[in-house]
Amino acid sequence: MIIIGWAVYVLVYLGFAVTSTATIWQVWTLYAIYGIYYGMVEGVGKAFIADLVPAEKRGTAYGLYQFAIGFALLGASVIAGWMWQLISPAAPFYFGSAMAFLAMLGIWFGMKEKARAY
Repeated sequence: MIIIGWAVYVLVYLGFAVTSTATIWQVWTLYAIYGIYYGMVEGVGKAFIADLVPAEKRGTAYGLYQFAIGFALLGASVIAGWMWQLISPAAPFYFGSAMAFLAMLGIWFGMKEKARAY
C-alpha cells in the first residue's frame, strides 16, 4: 500500500510540475488525488513502524518517526523554497516527485517481508 501511495504522490507532483498554467479544476483535481495518497499512506506508515519494532519500544519508535518526519519536512521546505526562487516554481515538484520515486524504489527493493507465525 505504501508503494502504491507513493506512486500516486509521484504522479500528483509531476502533475503540479507540468501544469504551470493550470486551470482551477486541474489544481483541485490534483489536490483531491493528493488526499487519496495521504489516506493510503499515513496510517499504513504508522502500522509499518509498529511492525518493525518490539511492542515495548513502539512509543519511542513513533516519537523518532515523527521527529524524522518533521526534520525532513523542514529541510524539504527550505530546499523547495530555494528551488522555487532560483530555478522555477515547477522545480520543487519535479524534485519531490523524483525523491518519492527513489523512496518507493528503496522500499520495493530494500524491504523483504518476513514470514510470520501467528
